[in-house]
Amino acid sequence: MTTRSCPCGLPEAFEKCCGRFLSGAAAAPTAEALMRSRYSAFVRGDAAYLLRTWHPRTRPARLDLDPGTRWTGLEVLETTDGSAFHTTGTVTFRASYRGGSLDERSRFERVDGAWVYVDGDFTE
Repeated sequence: MTTRSCPCGLPEAFEKCCGRFLSGAAAAPTAEALMRSRYSAFVRGDAAYLLRTWHPRTRPARLDLDPGTRWTGLEVLETTDGSAFHTTGTVTFRASYRGGSLDERSRFERVDGAWVYVDGDFTE
C-alpha cells in the first residue's frame, strides 16, 4: 500500500484521506471534504468520480480532463456551512497548477444524503 500524503493538502496518506471517497468505501461527510476529494480526483485524472459527485441537475454528459495539467497544490480559503447539520455549503479555494492557479467559490448540496458539487464561480 502506498503511503504518500494526500494531494488535497491534508497530512494523512491518500488511502486514509481522499482515497476512501474516490474508491467508494465512504462518502465525504462535509462539503469541504467533498471539494478536497474532487481536487484529488483531478490530480489523479479520475473523471468517473468527478461525474459521480456532480449534482444531476448541473452534471455534464461527459468530462474530458487535460492529461497535461499538473496540479501542484490546494489551499482552502473559506468554507460556509456544508457540515452534517446543513443541506448546502460553499467552499472557496485556490488550486495551483504548473503555470498558474485558479480561485473558485464552489457550491455544494446534499442529494439523497450525500454531498455533491453543484457549480462554482471563479473569484479574483
